[in-house]
Amino acid sequence: IGETEKFINLTVAIDKLDKIGVDKVLDELRNNGFSEKAVDSVRTILEFNGSNEEKTNFLSDLLSTTETGKKGIEEIKAVLDYTKSVNLSSEPEFDLTLARGLNYYTGAIIEVKARDVAMGSICGGGRYDDLTGIFGLPDVSGVGISFGADRIYDVMLEKNLFPEETRSGTQVMFVNFGEKEENYCLPIVERLRKAGISTELFPGAAKMKKQMTYANNKNIPFVILIGENEMTNNIFTIKNMITGEQQQLDFDGMMGMVQK
Repeated sequence: IGETEKFINLTVAIDKLDKIGVDKVLDELRNNGFSEKAVDSVRTILEFNGSNEEKTNFLSDLLSTTETGKKGIEEIKAVLDYTKSVNLSSEPEFDLTLARGLNYYTGAIIEVKARDVAMGSICGGGRYDDLTGIFGLPDVSGVGISFGADRIYDVMLEKNLFPEETRSGTQVMFVNFGEKEENYCLPIVERLRKAGISTELFPGAAKMKKQMTYANNKNIPFVILIGENEMTNNIFTIKNMITGEQQQLDFDGMMGMVQK
């Protein structure tokens, strides 16, 4: 499409496609000085649908006059051919709209998404030919990927994928409301552990629903909530996850309940 000096502007705009839609992506390109001919070419690419083979054939025709374009298509075809020779559980999709927000990639890029989950990519990466040059080691090519641990955890939680053996053992979980409450709870967690009660504090002040879902999935029988009121009055709000009963107790009462 030309406009080689605006490559970063192009990828940054396309990376927003899922959030803002095709028309606003094209408006952003116009605002960055792309010619109307280039914008029309981008629209044609973004709106093209078909099989992987149809997409590579389409781009082969579109980019037939540029050596860089032809080389890129050959690389994509090679990657797709490699995937046919291994036993993949699903066929990869050649996505013409895929763009990574980082500008050091020089070849094929990938993203991995979980099926049937409203979640963005859980893994991404690609080819880069001179990334090490930034660190004083030029002319070293490579391929790299990264995994989103938090997103993978959320997907596994939502799809109930944690093994059964990891869901038992903990008797008490303290809900994490934030740094102040966390610091208050830690000594209490330690006291319960010293008393032989398997106890954990949720790692981070996540939404209440997420924390309670975590406790349910691990079959934790008791959840303790300590907020401002509990800290002020030196009490514990404890919920029995089996019966749903919730009550406020002092330390001795709480210990008696979880040790039954």
